[in-house]
Amino acid sequence: MMYTIVDIETTGQGNKITEISIFKYDGHKVIDEFTSLVNPQSYIPDYITVLTGIDNFMVAKAPTFSEIADTVLAITEGMVFVAHSVNFDYNVIRNEFKALGIDFTRKKLCTVRLSRKLIPGHKSYSLGKICRALDIDINGRHRARGDAEATVILFEKLLQTDGSETVMNDFLKKSSKEATLPPHLPSSVFNAIPNEAGVYYFKNKKGKVIYVGKAKDLKKRVLGHFYNKTERELLLCRETADIDFELSGSELIALLMEDAAIKKHFPEYNQASKRIPKAYAIFMFEDRNGIIHLAYNILKGAPNPLLTFYNITDCRQFLERLCMQFELCPKYCHLQEGVAQCSHYLIKTCKGICIENESVTDYNSRVQNAIKHTMEYAKDVVIKEKGRHAEEEAFVMIKNSVYAGYGFIDRSEQIMSKDDLETYLIPQKDNVDVQKIIRSYMAVGK
Repeated sequence: MMYTIVDIETTGQGNKITEISIFKYDGHKVIDEFTSLVNPQSYIPDYITVLTGIDNFMVAKAPTFSEIADTVLAITEGMVFVAHSVNFDYNVIRNEFKALGIDFTRKKLCTVRLSRKLIPGHKSYSLGKICRALDIDINGRHRARGDAEATVILFEKLLQTDGSETVMNDFLKKSSKEATLPPHLPSSVFNAIPNEAGVYYFKNKKGKVIYVGKAKDLKKRVLGHFYNKTERELLLCRETADIDFELSGSELIALLMEDAAIKKHFPEYNQASKRIPKAYAIFMFEDRNGIIHLAYNILKGAPNPLLTFYNITDCRQFLERLCMQFELCPKYCHLQEGVAQCSHYLIKTCKGICIENESVTDYNSRVQNAIKHTMEYAKDVVIKEKGRHAEEEAFVMIKNSVYAGYGFIDRSEQIMSKDDLETYLIPQKDNVDVQKIIRSYMAVGK
């Protein structure tokens, strides 16, 4: 079998090639080599220059990828494409060919995954550390030729390891996922992921959660990340060393679990739902004269909240409508502050409580009706959902229009009241994203 062992350097953002090195290897010795700087036709950031030593001046007169494309095609034709973290190098080169209207397809092997399988037990399988552990010198780290040459020596050692032929044949089978999986992810971890609904957590080598997702079919969705060739997905997969998952039973609970996990871990590869918006609430209190006030404040500063909002405008507008509907005083609804008597530009319904033209009893009676109306608006809802297995049911609970959490119950349990249900509740925090998820779910009549 013949191989081409490849390494590239890129611009980082945008992943345009700045240098490429390819060694053709027949299983015993190198029989050909192609190495070249490449003009990426885009700016090379300073941090990339610090890492590789390649700057914009060096590549200014180098050939563009289109000018070396025929050479790359020829030297890799019929060869197995080998690289350390192969999916990165392979997909960057494939994208360069795609921009030229050429479909670049080769069988591929990853020396990271091969090393994990054939020489297990090392703390790290990065090229620098595995080469140091195996006494392989790298003459020119983070330059394409130096890294490619070191990968040749590593690959040669792997070929000489007991069982290498069987392992490589297994890796090259069309049915094998080895060439698709991230380089640092053990296949046993992926194989353990079920085809069920839930949330999944991509973790890096340090165990830090770097991405959270949800799916009706966990295994299918996770595999979709590995086939995605966008720059963001390639970088995510390069860092992924472990994947955890939790079953949800239903898509709704998966969505709620995903939102909570993103707000807990703030994963760097999740772009949406990271914000934790400020909550506001309408509440009531009685002053020294016995007048009941309605007011609004941030949720933490609102004792015994009647209704919660995640937008201060929505909160104030609801209170304004309440004030008009029940003929309340804008001053005592705190829609006007620091005034002796109300003079609201819009609300003209006050009957004179603020100038002592109305009795406290009559005014408070209307306030109590407004509070009753608000409490009716704040509904308690329990949404029944599919459990994580056949002997289980799930639920989502909303209390006073506020999301309280979800739970799972064995079908053999007898639930006689909402209080019984709360025993199984897994409390969660409400927020605007959760409210949108639940409203959307209920709007489609599920």
